[in-house]
Amino acid sequence: MKYLFVHNNFPAQFRHLALHLGADPKNEVRAIGAEGSRPLPGVTLHRYTLPAGSLAATHPFARRFDGEARRAEQALYVATMLRASGFTPDIVVAHSGWGEAMPLRAVFPDARLVVYCEYFYRPRESDVNFDPEFPELGLDGLVGLHARNAASLLALADCDIALSPTLWQRSTFPAEFRPKIRTVHEGVDTRLVAPDPAATLRLDDGTTLRAGEETVTFVARNLEPLRGYHVFCRALPEILKRRPEARVLVVGGFDVSYGQRPPSGDSWHRIFLNEVAGEIDLNRVHFLGHLPFARYLDVLKVSRAHVYLTYPFVLSWSCLEAMATGCAMIASDTPPVREVIDGQNGLLVPFHDPKALAGAVTTVLAEPERYGAMRAAARRTVVERYDMAGVCVPQAMRLIHAPTVVPRRAAPAFEPGLFGAA
Repeated sequence: MKYLFVHNNFPAQFRHLALHLGADPKNEVRAIGAEGSRPLPGVTLHRYTLPAGSLAATHPFARRFDGEARRAEQALYVATMLRASGFTPDIVVAHSGWGEAMPLRAVFPDARLVVYCEYFYRPRESDVNFDPEFPELGLDGLVGLHARNAASLLALADCDIALSPTLWQRSTFPAEFRPKIRTVHEGVDTRLVAPDPAATLRLDDGTTLRAGEETVTFVARNLEPLRGYHVFCRALPEILKRRPEARVLVVGGFDVSYGQRPPSGDSWHRIFLNEVAGEIDLNRVHFLGHLPFARYLDVLKVSRAHVYLTYPFVLSWSCLEAMATGCAMIASDTPPVREVIDGQNGLLVPFHDPKALAGAVTTVLAEPERYGAMRAAARRTVVERYDMAGVCVPQAMRLIHAPTVVPRRAAPAFEPGLFGAA
């Protein structure tokens, strides 16, 4: 069969599925992505360039959609080039939220269109207006937030079936579209992401950390409030005071991935670290930045206590990877986390409570033998429910080839008398 993946940051969530399909020589697998996309074995990648454009004259409510329309235009150019060259895919898999799915039904009307539904923005029970420390969105902000869903809604209207990685993420989408959406995670390679009792990690200052030592770990793409960095920082003084031998490893950049930006010229990392800097020994807190995947796994493997915090938002890959590595999880009691951590395979603490977080972390550090079963349960959860090869890729394969969930209907014929006399 012929497959086409479309994602501005390919391979992203499509990595394992695309590798699986590309490994079969009978398949022809292609992908469309932006300049930063990375090729995979067995997949022919076609990159597009997104020209710079000014949004100054665009209404604020429409600025995101304007950018998505520009991205759709570039995807359209590549897709029509592929069609002109004779490539007509049987199945197209695209992310719903970047605008690239918009032209796909027009270019490939006979293809089965599968869209990936990552998140639907809502004014309640979500990342918005969750944290009382930050200003709530006003009416203009709420309207702009609603408009962010335009590309996703268009993709859902066009698709034959949609995939969402977790039940909670699926639940954020409007009820009328959920019959089209099936839940399947992209998966974790649990053979690669696994515990190693002999793991070591050498830090830049020459210190070598070993699995079993008092090491606290925290991971986020960027260190920002949405992933609980402010709560983690405020727990550090108590953790380091009560556990004088502990070291803290922080993985993540100093930019913003999600949510609001910090005051101009500053970073959330500096703001929240400065808040507690006078109360902690900074020689025991190591900021490692972004790491190559293998070194990032070494961080998880030496962890005695791993902290994962998040607003009600997309569940991070790092949460499942930490569980697969057998980390003792101390995580926020928020909806996306409760789907995977239940108290038996990790500890849940209130998101906004640094004292509760510090208490849980110090208990795990002090009594590691008590949490051996919890570590094993964390890994077992991922192996049984999120293993890439044994669970997730087979599920995805069945779904992308399954009969259409909600048949697409042709527009009804116009009836002159329907709206009264002409």
